Amino acid sequence: MFLAWPGIVVTTLASIEPAKIALFQRTVWDYYRANKRIMPWRTEPTPYYVLVSEMMLQQTHVPRVRQKFASFIRHFPTLQSLAATKLSDVLKAWSGLGYNRRAKFLWQAANMVVNDYAGVLPANQKDLIRLPGIGPNTAGAILAYVYNQPVVFIETNIRSVYIHHFFDDSNEAVSDDDLRVVIAATIPQESPRDWYWALMNYGTHLKATIGSNLQRVKNYKPQSRFEGSRRQIRGQVLRQLAAAPGLSQLELAALITDERCDEACQALLAEGLITLRAGRLYLTDA
Repeated sequence: MFLAWPGIVVTTLASIEPAKIALFQRTVWDYYRANKRIMPWRTEPTPYYVLVSEMMLQQTHVPRVRQKFASFIRHFPTLQSLAATKLSDVLKAWSGLGYNRRAKFLWQAANMVVNDYAGVLPANQKDLIRLPGIGPNTAGAILAYVYNQPVVFIETNIRSVYIHHFFDDSNEAVSDDDLRVVIAATIPQESPRDWYWALMNYGTHLKATIGSNLQRVKNYKPQSRFEGSRRQIRGQVLRQLAAAPGLSQLELAALITDERCDEACQALLAEGLITLRAGRLYLTDA
């Protein structure tokens, strides 16, 4: 029995021949042993390192996260130090990664862990998904990487691997429910942490060699381009306010020559990432 999703337990595994499972596992393990990737959150899979890395890796590629992770940990070496700082400082340290709401979620999650869980990251899915910014898949990754639990979770690279090996001869769209059953059937119970690391490495390899197969995923939506996007304008607003706090919207619009600047400001105000005081904008210091 495998916990695959809050309230969903996989009890019927796919009817896959044991020999095929063994061959698949050997393929993944062989690639992993020959192509291990050194990352700080793998070298030291502490609860804090994994929490920070998983929040950063949401919709962001590993090379960008690796660089930002190192500087972020220098600023905030522990979960307690992150919880004790101002949100504005977290936003400054996060700058450049994009999707800045994740920085706020991470800061809020750190405070919640300190205040509600005595500083100990929960070891069960129910409590993990109570934390801001953590959904079922991020919770699953934390349980696997921190606590070495054989949970079922899905990420882009995992989808690529399982579609390639188990659904490649089908023309049907593949749902995450389809994938969860097969993932549950193939997780090595004794080493789920390393297994998921191996899947991530192997998935990166497949995408580089055979291309993306994610168009096969039911309801798949490709990530929108960053260049010229609203996300880019939001990032520019936050960087300008980090460098020169207390700008008026008129002054900000003169620096960011895009008609969507005001729209970005309104969205950031609504999300609590910036504040308006006496007609001037600041990063939130909550």
